[in-house]
Amino acid sequence: SRAGMVLSVLVILLLSVLYEAVKMGKAVLLRRALLALPRSLSQEALTEPQEGDSSPAQGSPSLMAFPISFPRWFWFHVGQTLFHVLQVVLGYMVMLAVMSYNAWIFLGAIAGSTLGYFM
Repeated sequence: SRAGMVLSVLVILLLSVLYEAVKMGKAVLLRRALLALPRSLSQEALTEPQEGDSSPAQGSPSLMAFPISFPRWFWFHVGQTLFHVLQVVLGYMVMLAVMSYNAWIFLGAIAGSTLGYFM
């Protein structure tokens, strides 16, 4: 039906816009993660506690292997991973819709990608 096709095209358009938004969000999160990294990327700089933190297990290697509080850059990396999974899922959904070989669905995906990138 005509209404079903219009709805399908709008859904694909919105999925394409969301894909582009997730892609940009991932780039913003990457920039913040790079700013949160310590200046030195040595293993000591990545695992040593922040200033003012006192940990009773500083000398124990078994307790240092599983820190209780993770550094800030780690949480940015977790966020990037989640954004990446969402981006891959959305990309495959749009690709699957385009592979229906329907010209209107294809144009909806192109228009959504264009609109999402523009925004």
